[in-house]
Amino acid sequence: MTVQQPRTGVTLADFDTIMREKVPFVGDMGVVTEQLSADQARLRLPFNQRHIRPGNVICGPAIFALADIALYAVAWLVVPKADLAVTTEATVHFLSGAKPGDLLADAKILKAGKRLLIAECHIRSAVDGALCAHVIGTYAMPPEPR
Repeated sequence: MTVQQPRTGVTLADFDTIMREKVPFVGDMGVVTEQLSADQARLRLPFNQRHIRPGNVICGPAIFALADIALYAVAWLVVPKADLAVTTEATVHFLSGAKPGDLLADAKILKAGKRLLIAECHIRSAVDGALCAHVIGTYAMPPEPR
């Protein structure tokens, strides 16, 4: 199977740099972009003991942050400068406790319109592959440059 490249030409290194420089909070989390294609992104959140909550599972805010970053990544696949793309809605279904370890986010575009992008993200534990969360998000997209 051939993987189509992003329409915008954004690379893995580009997106990691965007996160470090334009969204320092995300850069501080250490999220790594593992894959970008025409309509999908895979990101990894390396394990950090600070993400653990009582019950020895990864906390919800860390899981949602990873999902939101992955949804932002797919916005960059369709708009050359998605700096101004913002989350307008998100529905999170926490499905199972995430064991201590890295988390993987697989996001894909469901619909990309002129003003709104709708995408979904699955968060899995890299430890055992368990599906930890399913997120559907809507992003308001910036107007196209003239």
